[in-house]
Amino acid sequence: MTGPDKEWALTVAGSPGGAAPAGFASTVVDPGAETATGGGESAAAGETALSGEPTTVAPSWAARARAELDRRLRALTPWQLMLVGIVAAYVAYFTKLSLDIHHGLGTSSYDSALYDQGIWLMSRFEAPFVTLMGRNLMGDHTSFILVALVPFYWLFPAAGTMFFAQSLAIGAGAIPVFLYARKRLESEGMAVVLAAVYLLHPALGWTNLENFHPDSFLGVLVGFAIYAALERHWRMYVVFVVLALLVKEDVSLIIVPLGVWVALRRDRRIGVLTIVGSLAVMAVAMLVVMRSLIGVATRNAWRVPFGGPGGFLSTAFERPGDVVDHLRSDGRPWYVWQMLTPFAWVMARAPEVALIGGVVLATNVVSTFWYQYHVQYHYSLVIVPALALGTVYALGKVRPHARRHVVGGLAVVSLYTAFLWGPLPFSRNELAYWAPDHPVAEQLRDVLDVVPGAAVVAAHYRVTPHMAHRTEIYQFPVPFRVVLYGPDISLEGSRLDDIAERIEYVVLTVSKDEEMQRDWDVVDDAFELVESNESWEVYRRDPDTPLPPLPAPEG
Repeated sequence: MTGPDKEWALTVAGSPGGAAPAGFASTVVDPGAETATGGGESAAAGETALSGEPTTVAPSWAARARAELDRRLRALTPWQLMLVGIVAAYVAYFTKLSLDIHHGLGTSSYDSALYDQGIWLMSRFEAPFVTLMGRNLMGDHTSFILVALVPFYWLFPAAGTMFFAQSLAIGAGAIPVFLYARKRLESEGMAVVLAAVYLLHPALGWTNLENFHPDSFLGVLVGFAIYAALERHWRMYVVFVVLALLVKEDVSLIIVPLGVWVALRRDRRIGVLTIVGSLAVMAVAMLVVMRSLIGVATRNAWRVPFGGPGGFLSTAFERPGDVVDHLRSDGRPWYVWQMLTPFAWVMARAPEVALIGGVVLATNVVSTFWYQYHVQYHYSLVIVPALALGTVYALGKVRPHARRHVVGGLAVVSLYTAFLWGPLPFSRNELAYWAPDHPVAEQLRDVLDVVPGAAVVAAHYRVTPHMAHRTEIYQFPVPFRVVLYGPDISLEGSRLDDIAERIEYVVLTVSKDEEMQRDWDVVDDAFELVESNESWEVYRRDPDTPLPPLPAPEG
């Protein structure tokens, strides 16, 4: 024993020199230790008391843990402390900004309230059937990783838990970049620069502010999976590959290419197992879990152009010009430019690691879904770890005397693209959102007090994120008129009669657009106004007035 533990163990009360005062035993007892017997002193302890020789007890696990933590903290280098500071600053900034946007009514049912309701239901040991979208949370996407947030909802049941977890997961993605760059480039200074370059990528910041998405966990999970493959840390590799596959059913689009790279460059058996295992997980997720919960394996086949995968392939062979025109349309080449330029295209020097993200990049470009091929949305996040680690891998091919110059140029390009396209404090893009103390936000908080916590509610889409912790809540006009609800699209425009009869409160804006006003005019006779102010109205169901029927569709 050394240091404070040794000093503590040898100290005897009242005797700085180690001898006990007359008439007292000199046995030292660890207050954190439990006796094995029922309270009497052991024979050995009695003998020690008679002999007057001190006995030491090993420090408790808590003392050892404190000593180990202290040792590790003292061993941190200035560059490592800088990395910690950069990641902490990123997490703090985006957590606060996300919460400010949320409290300023900048979040919505899709995709904030639905996840909040689902996680809250699981924290109460209830099935996560999300009434805001009419589907089981795991039927929409097999995001089993969200179960990890359940214990935190026991302690902090608030949307802020989601937003902090999202910022932390994205920010922590800089760690594998740092670890690999330190080893590959033999410089902690350059490793910190590469970690910062990762965090400056516009796709990360925008994803952090796009409500909440489980995809945010892929930044750190895919990053560590690729890092473990590069460094042949196979136990770490298995852990992070498995965790990544728990985020979403389509994560195989990046794990399969990773497995191919592993099979070709590291270990054929592990690579093949990765490919087969990830495809199996995707098949179970889509064909078993999602099909059993929502009736279909996927709801996104419409995103493939020319009528689906078959139509796309036939068009590529029969009319390739049409495919080329599609790939050149609607800013898709600009999207590729925005994804790659923050890394100054350094990965082109040795692109094999960066190409692990190539399949996802290609599917985003091909997709007909506008959000997939714009850098401001979460579909792009999963590509960034591959690009970042691929950039580090390529830098390892650069001659050592030139690396610092290349890394310096990369840092300049990264800062400039963050200024042009990012949501950071120094970026040119103005973030349009209301502050938490905006009058409309404060007026909403004033009227919500009249709605009981367990009441069944239909509310404006900006209100639902602030009322999501209840078993039943619906985004108006659902259930009075079905819009974007449930897996059965044939129900669009109809009324869910049983649910409509259960609605107890409706929360809407005073100023309504034409469609919302039309939907409200149909049912308002069955409700009475119980609270209002300049911006919001709260209505309660009048049990004595029947719900008016839904008008027949025009034409």
